[in-house]
Amino acid sequence: MREWPEGPDADPRAARERYDADLASGRAAAREALRADLRTAHFGAGVVLLVSVLAGFLVAPATGLLVAGAFAALFVVTLAVMLLRALPRTQALRRAYLFTFGWANWL
Repeated sequence: MREWPEGPDADPRAARERYDADLASGRAAAREALRADLRTAHFGAGVVLLVSVLAGFLVAPATGLLVAGAFAALFVVTLAVMLLRALPRTQALRRAYLFTFGWANWL
């Protein structure tokens, strides 16, 4: 016999429904917090471009290329994953761009 926090007359099905609803609301809140839009992604791409140029001038040209190349590689890998998921090309490009540069929400 199971011991339920609500007592011996607890309904396991109702407890499961409450758990699933709480889990869904937590996931929705996380998705909303991590959501990015194209304007933010454009800003992130601009920041990457600016940092790459500054690193190229102030440290070494190879450093600027390394920064830009790392983000380009991340974009290409993300795009490949999105295309493997059988998304249409435009949607795959948009999602890869948002994933790669959408972090600018937190600047």
